[in-house]
Amino acid sequence: MNKPAIDAPPAPRTDVTQLRVGLGERSYDIVIGSGLLTEAGARIAALRPGARVGIVTDRNVAERHLSTVEAALAEAGLTSVAILVEPGEKSKSYGVFETVVDALIAARIERRDLVLALGGGVVGDLAGFAAAALRRGVDFVQAPTSLLAQVDSSVGGKTGINSRHGKNLVGAFHQPILVLADTGALDTLPLREFRAGYAEVAKYGLIDNAPFFAWLERKWEQVFAGGPARIEAIATSCAAKAAVVARDEKETGDRALLNLGHTFGHALEAGAGFSQRLLHGEAVAIGMAQAFRFSASEGLCDPADAARVEAHLKTVGLPTRMSDVPGELPGTDGLMDLIAQDKKVSRGALTFILARGIGQSFIARDVDPARVRAFLDTERAGTLHR
Repeated sequence: MNKPAIDAPPAPRTDVTQLRVGLGERSYDIVIGSGLLTEAGARIAALRPGARVGIVTDRNVAERHLSTVEAALAEAGLTSVAILVEPGEKSKSYGVFETVVDALIAARIERRDLVLALGGGVVGDLAGFAAAALRRGVDFVQAPTSLLAQVDSSVGGKTGINSRHGKNLVGAFHQPILVLADTGALDTLPLREFRAGYAEVAKYGLIDNAPFFAWLERKWEQVFAGGPARIEAIATSCAAKAAVVARDEKETGDRALLNLGHTFGHALEAGAGFSQRLLHGEAVAIGMAQAFRFSASEGLCDPADAARVEAHLKTVGLPTRMSDVPGELPGTDGLMDLIAQDKKVSRGALTFILARGIGQSFIARDVDPARVRAFLDTERAGTLHR
């Protein structure tokens, strides 16, 4: 039997979902299904035959998946070098970024080669930014292994690291050439990490797809259990993000809606020191609940919708209040300072993603800081602002 050429993609599978992010000559596929890490070599070689691959991953993911990916690359005739970082948000720093870029240079990753981001959102953001900066830009592939990364951060080309002033303030738009979302990798994900990723799934329903949110209310246990419901939830989320990215690649318009919950959430993450006290998805869950409570307090949406959002997030085990975060958080002044560093701030004017109801989010520009401050005061006091 003749062995397939290494530059031919694997035969089409009926058990995977494939979506296209339409960006002209920079368009790329999102492939969703189980076992895709074993096909990484063949799929990458079909796009970049003969490329040398710099694999960026963290130590936890490396224990579970690195050998599988290295073997797949070798089988496809691709050489690789692995660069390991510590797990957690603190790896999205200037120091770790420098270490990764220097390691890629030392490994002689050149412009015709590529970087493979193997891991969750932290690794994807860090490796993508390193690829954007290396030799003024080399190709990269996203192989997200967390739910959060599969439905959100791996798609759309946002890459970056954190500053002491706030989250994701240093980075670049740099689109991958392929996203391989191996749903089987989620079977080894700790429950807390899966829950955190689920917050980003729920976000897509809250932005503009009320029927999807209602479906999640009915099917969330099946999503957590795995199988067809999980793949459907991931595919629905990726399709929603792909459509937004195709319309607004660099967030000059409605792509900002994808930041629902992130203005409050990023401030809380920074306030918790980008630590295990508060995972990104957990911060987004609190932030989304706050965005709906703030919207209700401003008379923009029915308080019953805010209560419904909070109830669902609590049902799946996510935090919804600042009091759910262990340890101390900054006071209102500190949180307002962090919110003022948000990327959506324009000439000092606060921009939030607020809601007129479930599936009816909108961009609210020039939000009165005094109203936000008053809301945070009442949140800290454990009451709703009326």
